[in-house]
Amino acid sequence: MSTRRHHQRIRENRENRDSQTNDNENPGLYPEESSYLSVPDSPISFRRHPATMSRRPSNSEPPDERTSLLGGTARSRIRIQSTHGSPRAPHLSRNQSYAESIRSNRHHSRANSWGQRLIRALSDRQESSMAESKGSIFPDERVWYDQFTSTDWVHDSIADAYRVKMLRSRKDFWGRVYVLFDGAQGWILSALVGFIVAVLAYVVNVTESTVFDFKDGYCDLHWYWSEKKCCPLGPCTDWREWGEVLHGYPFGEKWTEFAIYMGGAVLFATLACLLTLTTKTVVPSAYRLTTLDENLAAQPAARPQGDIDTDETSVSPRQAPKESTLPPMIYYSAAGSGVAEVRVILSGFVLHGFLGLKTLIIKTAGLILSVASGLSLGKEGPYVHIATCVGNIACRLFSKYDRNDAKRREVLSAAAAAGVAVAFGAPLGGVLFGLEEVAYFFPAKTLFRTFFCCITAALTLKFLNPYGTHKIVLFQVRYLVDWEYFEIGSFILVGVLGGAAGAFFIKASRYWAKNFRKIPMIKAHPLLEVVLVAIVTGLIGYWNHLTKLPVAKLLYNLAAPCDKQDNNLDPLGLCPENIDEIPPIILNLFAAFLIKGLLTIITFGIKLPAGIYVPSMVVGGLMGRLIGHLVQWIVLAFPTWAIWDQCARMPGTSCIQPGVYGLIAAGSTMCGVTRLSVTLVVILFELTGSLDYVLPFSLAILVAKWTADAIEPLSIYDLLTEMNEYPFLNNKHKPIFTSELAAIVPRVRRERIIDISNSPVVAASSLRVKLELLHKAGELDGGLPIIRDDILVGLIPAPDLEYALDNLPDEGSSMCLMAEVPSIDDSDDGSPDPTDFTPYIDPAPVALDIRSPMDLVYELFAKLGLRYICILRDGRYAGMTHKKTFVKYMREMEEKEGRM
Repeated sequence: MSTRRHHQRIRENRENRDSQTNDNENPGLYPEESSYLSVPDSPISFRRHPATMSRRPSNSEPPDERTSLLGGTARSRIRIQSTHGSPRAPHLSRNQSYAESIRSNRHHSRANSWGQRLIRALSDRQESSMAESKGSIFPDERVWYDQFTSTDWVHDSIADAYRVKMLRSRKDFWGRVYVLFDGAQGWILSALVGFIVAVLAYVVNVTESTVFDFKDGYCDLHWYWSEKKCCPLGPCTDWREWGEVLHGYPFGEKWTEFAIYMGGAVLFATLACLLTLTTKTVVPSAYRLTTLDENLAAQPAARPQGDIDTDETSVSPRQAPKESTLPPMIYYSAAGSGVAEVRVILSGFVLHGFLGLKTLIIKTAGLILSVASGLSLGKEGPYVHIATCVGNIACRLFSKYDRNDAKRREVLSAAAAAGVAVAFGAPLGGVLFGLEEVAYFFPAKTLFRTFFCCITAALTLKFLNPYGTHKIVLFQVRYLVDWEYFEIGSFILVGVLGGAAGAFFIKASRYWAKNFRKIPMIKAHPLLEVVLVAIVTGLIGYWNHLTKLPVAKLLYNLAAPCDKQDNNLDPLGLCPENIDEIPPIILNLFAAFLIKGLLTIITFGIKLPAGIYVPSMVVGGLMGRLIGHLVQWIVLAFPTWAIWDQCARMPGTSCIQPGVYGLIAAGSTMCGVTRLSVTLVVILFELTGSLDYVLPFSLAILVAKWTADAIEPLSIYDLLTEMNEYPFLNNKHKPIFTSELAAIVPRVRRERIIDISNSPVVAASSLRVKLELLHKAGELDGGLPIIRDDILVGLIPAPDLEYALDNLPDEGSSMCLMAEVPSIDDSDDGSPDPTDFTPYIDPAPVALDIRSPMDLVYELFAKLGLRYICILRDGRYAGMTHKKTFVKYMREMEEKEGRM
């Protein structure tokens, strides 16, 4: 093999580093004396032939599976020159994925045509959650973010800066065109995402209402019409119920309809669950957190013999170490609402497959079936997940977003907001939802693009007209009568009760998950739980005409004012004509409140696409409507009281509108569950379209949030994040720190550092051992600091190190350069030397003194998005702390404060 590079041989002595040979013709190399390095025989006893002066040994063996298909690393890499003179890659390499799934061989195409880009965008790649693991059949291509790692916001920002600088360096006509097109890509994606999200919402809204009504009957005119579309003015002969169709066979008309209703509910729920179970993902025990399941309970999968991967989809970065005795964990990307996971992903965490095309299709189809089953769940929460999937897939059309995860998350923030916009018909509420709940990084340009995306989605849904009423959502209401001042006390009471109901729902859901779902049979068979919940829901909810309605329609009936001209209202008996009709209505609402509250608790967390927004609002709406009728009864029972005498003399049943109380309580309960505040006020305002009720909405939600925080500090999504132990650093809630960085500094271990005090050349086998130790500790996105005489001189991230080691032709005997040596000549053929690891080294890692306050550590992790921080003591290396370690410390500290 011809000489790849003339290597200066350096002799470094610990006692006198300055006594270094300058003879480039006869250099000598002294290996590092550390016991953990494995080096060949001492090379100083002979003069090496020029052909052997490269750190890369000759490889005359026949090609195998590790041999490059291109005959070497031909692809050039753009490098960022640091102030230290060491080149840095503008985008760090990401960890190689070792998923042994048949889908793991799907790769990016190098072609740039729009047709191929579109095909690539629609292909369900293994790394489809964020395209973090961009594998390629070409071994010279870098591999990107892997499963359970965190994105490096700083390096992604640097990479985009160099991309923009290179793009703007062209001053010709086409260069200016490319700059304009580059700036328009964000707007194109926002418009495309908003349009597609609205189309999907239209399909779900129209389909689920028809499938839901199939449990009761069908339309004689068109079988695919829902009952409302078949009979827009009320009951009609065109709608035929199953008891009538079957002439009462075989159980009589009433019981036949009940049997078919039960069968349809169980069938739809079962089909939805079976679809959801196809998104099962196996996580090796070494890399799992605790549980990735939205049911708040860990569900271990049985360990197979031999390899940990089963025939299910596995997106594990590497095989679990043999020392691990814990079983692997599983999660279902299509289950639940997905809002908690979307929030974690937008913070920089990586969950493969969660935002892919397969998840999008299965979640959309499963959502239609789960809502049509009549279970106490909603479709509004999953809209956020579906919209984020659309945004992730659309980003693959432009390499600007496809190859930069920080830029990609700006589009995903806008997409998540568009999901709320089509769910509630509230584009402004969607923008605030993105800002208040899910977005982690929200610059001004992202805010405006999010607004544009939400407006596009709302306008598209308006033109599609899914309900035939020229309204965006079903429960859009209008209040024509203003509220009275004496009702302020009632509104505050409703807010307190709504916030308390939301907080108790969180506690009840946690208790149910930790007790009922720990039953071995339920834990091992998620489908069994779904079937049981469907049966219980049908048996209890069928006989109450309030709980039998779909949640969206029930919420509209609870919030709408009593208007005989409103054809969308169902004859539920909620509009009393006199005071004597109010007590039966109150009893009926109280029974429905208990039933719906129980069903919502046991339904939350099952393996179905299911949201909690509207079910929580329905429970609150039942309670609020009850309180509204109670206030109405008090006003009519004591009409002579001066505080409301004019209200009692109004025609009808006084000026009290129970629907207002229902909507206020619905928002208050949702606030207690999700802890949204300003977003909810704006959503309620957009639902009513009246400025008169902004003050009552604001007052009630303000009180509800105070009450909920006092009873249960965590929102439902905070609870899911904590129970699943996602490494999510909440940038909206900062604990009180009184400690210093020394509180979380682990001891320095030799196997966790790279010591180049004796020589800048380190054996590849030693680096592989250190890398495997990081993997066994679960630090896939960790790093190894490079030390010279106890001084920190650089850091190489674990994903970059693994990529560099994998590219070595002979890892067993290769020696790797870990520091810049100015006199090293370029290679003969101009291609990079794979044993030169300096391009992967960060020469200026962020480092803090061990006495730094913990507030500064929090700001660096939260504001800069760092993955780790190096620690110094009097200028010398003293350790390194990872973001996950800091998150764990925060949670332990908050738990201690909670027990005090």
